[in-house]
Amino acid sequence: MGSYVDSLTSSSSPASLATSSPLTTPEPSDDGFEIDGTPSPLVVTNPTGDNGNQENCPNDEFILVIGGLGYIGSHTVLELLREGHNVLVVDNLSNSYENVMHNIRILTASHCKQKGVPVPLLHFHRLDYRSRSMRLLLETYSNLVMEIDASGQQTMTYRSRIAGVIHFAAHKSVVESITTPLQYYQNNVCGLVSLLQMLEKYGIYNFIFSSSATVYGAKANEGLPLREQDLVHHPEQHIDQAGHSIALQPSVTGLSSPYARTKYFAEAILADVAAANPAWRIVALRYFNPVGCDPSGFLGESPRGEATNLYPVLTQVLTGTRPRLDVFGSDWATRDGTAIRDFIHVLDVARGHISALAWNERAEGQGSSFRTFNLGSGNGTTVLEAVQSLEAVAGRKIPIRWTGRRPGDVGSCVASTERARAELGWSPRENIVQCAADLWNFVRKAGLDSMIKV
Repeated sequence: MGSYVDSLTSSSSPASLATSSPLTTPEPSDDGFEIDGTPSPLVVTNPTGDNGNQENCPNDEFILVIGGLGYIGSHTVLELLREGHNVLVVDNLSNSYENVMHNIRILTASHCKQKGVPVPLLHFHRLDYRSRSMRLLLETYSNLVMEIDASGQQTMTYRSRIAGVIHFAAHKSVVESITTPLQYYQNNVCGLVSLLQMLEKYGIYNFIFSSSATVYGAKANEGLPLREQDLVHHPEQHIDQAGHSIALQPSVTGLSSPYARTKYFAEAILADVAAANPAWRIVALRYFNPVGCDPSGFLGESPRGEATNLYPVLTQVLTGTRPRLDVFGSDWATRDGTAIRDFIHVLDVARGHISALAWNERAEGQGSSFRTFNLGSGNGTTVLEAVQSLEAVAGRKIPIRWTGRRPGDVGSCVASTERARAELGWSPRENIVQCAADLWNFVRKAGLDSMIKV
């Protein structure tokens, strides 16, 4: 680990990063956000596909990551860059920080130097994906194309340099969604609809959606691993392990919060859009409980608002910013009485998005316009086991206060990962011990360890 960190500090100065992967210099937009206003070139094509003005057409394609400076978004951006993709990040910084970009650049430059490969392009635009500036952004990254059909008629259209979109910009707090449901429906549902309309206008059909295991609703109460076929949005035929064909019908019960309903509605919208237009290739990734950080300690989870997920709360207890951990329920039908959750390393989640992009490329023209995949470890960890994992790496005890169950909580929620393994070629690499170790490494790197009162 020491040599890795040394390479970060010695070979990745801000000056060298600025040369190889320049940050877009933003200007204020008309709605208060920031955007770069580079004009789109005009390209002329004929029916054979030959380009009549190739020298004016940039060859660089980007993956657009909306909400790309948040916890999962930033790790996904890093993995995309490590895989050689140019990345365009859009984030309004409502739940993230711009200095995350600097850390992504450092890690990317170090990786590329070690591999002896060029540093991909990384652009950042500070704007809300629902703002008017989003349309200007899509136009900026598109070429205005004049097409000449077989009859000699000329038409104008857009050809985007955005090869795919990964959407992380949904609000995600179950508790907050209960108190401010309209805010959640406006951003998570209405915002998605407007985004899809804009993407369709610019011919961008490769879409990865950040979904959630909450869409399974009451199905989680059955205590069995959750399978993608447990929730479908259109009638499907499923072949079980015995080779029998089973007719699946859309059905869901027990969606316990506005947040869960926004994810369900969003998936349903995406399934309908894909069914109506086979040009779309859409993957909805149903996350379970992402935890951990990049092992460098330079990226982690630092929400602007109140932390609600288990591991960020645990670190706040360890660093003294919370007095104790509230454990909701000690009488669940589990091995120690606390609820069971499926914790998945955030880098495994990030790699799942890389696999989903590849799946969409393979699915083009094959009639597979919409597909859902679970991203989980496939293993259940109790709340007490999670506490013990972080206590072990921190070398400190975590004080606990036992309290009652919360409305909507379930005793067990674990993913089946069979479909992701078989179709995406994806499987988790890390375990809960590594998740805890990487998280504590991030806390210590951030200097929070010194804040602990002992």
